[in-house]
Amino acid sequence: MPFMKKVNGKSVRDYAREDAWDKTHKSGGVLRSKARAQRNKARKELGLKVGDPRDAGHKKAISKGGKTTLRNLFAQDAGENRSFSRNKDGSMKSETSKREKKKK
Repeated sequence: MPFMKKVNGKSVRDYAREDAWDKTHKSGGVLRSKARAQRNKARKELGLKVGDPRDAGHKKAISKGGKTTLRNLFAQDAGENRSFSRNKDGSMKSETSKREKKKK
C-alpha cells in the first residue's frame, strides 16, 4: 500500500498522509476528496447499501458536465461502470464503455 509506515516494526496505514494527498491530487479534473464525496452522494441517492455489488452510474458523466441528481443516476454493474477508456489525467475518452463496444 502506498500510504504505509513502520511503527514498532509493524506496518500501519498513514491516514493523515493519505488524506493530505487526496486533497491535493485530481481525478478526472476534480479533487479526489470531492470526487469521493460525489460518489458517496450518488450511492445514497439511489439507495445502494454497503456491500451492494452495483455502482451508481451517471447517464451524463460528471467529467462531461453531468450532475449527481436522481434524474442523472442509475444502478449499474460495477464492471461496466469502471470499464471506460481514460486519458492520462483520469478523464474519460468516451461515454461508451469497452464492454458496450464489444457487444456491438
